[in-house]
Amino acid sequence: MTNIVVIAHDAKKPQLAKFLSERLEWLRGVNLIATGRTAEFIESQGIKCSHLSPGQSGGYIQINDMIVRNEVDIVIFLRDHKVVQQHHEDIRKLLEICNTNNIPLATNYASAELLILGLIKKEASERMQKK
Repeated sequence: MTNIVVIAHDAKKPQLAKFLSERLEWLRGVNLIATGRTAEFIESQGIKCSHLSPGQSGGYIQINDMIVRNEVDIVIFLRDHKVVQQHHEDIRKLLEICNTNNIPLATNYASAELLILGLIKKEASERMQKK
């Protein structure tokens, strides 16, 4: 099963929920994993996900650990560039670990869509090769 981590700063949470709800058909069979308040928000919109701790309470560290254990396939992090928080170093580390572990990372709506489309294409290609 594909594991996609989804995170959004507060101003981007509605955009993330809209993105996911408009692509539920594409995400069938995908395990969505979200940090604390993002998980609560998207579940309030009727979208199921696995909960991690809030980002500032260790959620980013949990994601980093999952990436190192090869438990994450894609990270979608809709960031508000205006936000600089005390736990910003944790965010920097998350972005860095995605890069060093070759995990596809989307930080805006357009790149998130391309990653999901790429995942669909990859899975379709793998199914065709098995036939």
